[in-house]
Amino acid sequence: MESRIAILGWGSLVWDVSPQFAYFHEQHEEWLTDGPAISLEFSRVSETRDDALTLVIDPKNGAPCRVAYALSKRNDLNDAICDLRSREGTIHKRIGVVRSLDPVTSGETLEMSAIKGWARSKGLFAVVWTDLPSNFDAKVGKPFSVDNALGHIRSLSAEGKAKAAEYVWRAPTFIDTPLRRALQAEPWFAHNPNDAR
Repeated sequence: MESRIAILGWGSLVWDVSPQFAYFHEQHEEWLTDGPAISLEFSRVSETRDDALTLVIDPKNGAPCRVAYALSKRNDLNDAICDLRSREGTIHKRIGVVRSLDPVTSGETLEMSAIKGWARSKGLFAVVWTDLPSNFDAKVGKPFSVDNALGHIRSLSAEGKAKAAEYVWRAPTFIDTPLRRALQAEPWFAHNPNDAR
């Protein structure tokens, strides 16, 4: 029986197939690239990546990107949510969920509306995604901007810079944001570590 629950992906969820994530990847089909268009930016300071910036939904600073999705092999929505929550090492409220047939609510964001409309067009029952917020302002003490983000990355340790570079370079090609373009134009950032693979 084909699952009608989709998982959205745009960052390491798509490209990081390390052994510790094998169980998660066993629970979904292949990644497809005709997902919904949602606003993304590298605007979350990640403690697990030595303060490198990671991709999150960011309606204020992000650029519309058509993201990837994979169909879950689960038939129960709670199981699909649990798979993603465990993979991301986060709490239940940080997993976004829309059911395609749910009515529009007053608290529904434009991103949620876009995801719901896309889900209906694909005949999906529900969609789940990692719903971590941007925390740049709180962590860095400055509002997010490309210049402030570049300054933050330049201030990182060598390990942090390496993790920032890996995360940006390995992001799927459909991720096209102002910060990614600015970073890839920086001379110190110009070597793509994937070229050596």
